[in-house]
Amino acid sequence: MTEYVTVAPDAPLSRDGAIHLYGPDAFEGMRPAGRLAAEILDTITPLMVPGALTRDIDDAIRVQMLAAGAVPATLGYRGYTHSSCISINHVVCHGIPSERTLKDGDIVNVDVTPLLNGWHGDSSRMYLIGDVPLKARRLVDVTYECLMLGIEQAVPGNHMGDVAHAIQRHAEQHRYGVVRDFCGHGVGRLFHDAPEVVHVGRPGTGPELRPGMIFTIEPMINVGRADVKLLDDGWTAVTRDRSLSAQFEHTIAITETGCEIFTLSPAGMHQPPYA
Repeated sequence: MTEYVTVAPDAPLSRDGAIHLYGPDAFEGMRPAGRLAAEILDTITPLMVPGALTRDIDDAIRVQMLAAGAVPATLGYRGYTHSSCISINHVVCHGIPSERTLKDGDIVNVDVTPLLNGWHGDSSRMYLIGDVPLKARRLVDVTYECLMLGIEQAVPGNHMGDVAHAIQRHAEQHRYGVVRDFCGHGVGRLFHDAPEVVHVGRPGTGPELRPGMIFTIEPMINVGRADVKLLDDGWTAVTRDRSLSAQFEHTIAITETGCEIFTLSPAGMHQPPYA
């Protein structure tokens, strides 16, 4: 049975399996954290070009976070040593910045989580590098549509299954695979919290959505099968059939009447191309 716990301002918080319901103070904390995540994804857009080193992109992200008074939540998390995840083509998620250069035709996901004044703003966005084939651009478009259709279902009284079903139905209408191995999550003062936000499911199932819930929705959609595998580095997840994969992520909160998206692009760079 799902347990919900109302969080008092500044009360100690732990991963206890309960879904935490936050108050207005949390919304005030999450807004600047989410905005910073979105601003970072806006700012790096000129860097997302053929020949760019993913290491340099990660460095730029870290510099911007620190300049804003935030720290990268991923840096040091379970031994991870970078300020972002940069996932290219068939990498589903958790791609590690390195000496690898972006190439013409690549599709790239950049995932950032600044920790600002105790609050986590978590978001990821796709970028098109140079002249991207139609097949890849279509995957990116549909993945963004999946995210926004899922968010449309994120209203009080609905269930996580309603969010998941909207995503799964749209992706599978295009004969894409929806990744099961990774999911969204509760977020706020904790980086990863309950509930798990899966992207496949049946309407009316799963935890009920209640005002005060804060979580990410982050569908990972593959051109081919949904199956993934983890590389030997312990982080990088790739499609087993080496088909292209795309992902978008927003952090949202359930309100009394609907939901609030904390990580919308201030510059209107919601989906590529970002001209």
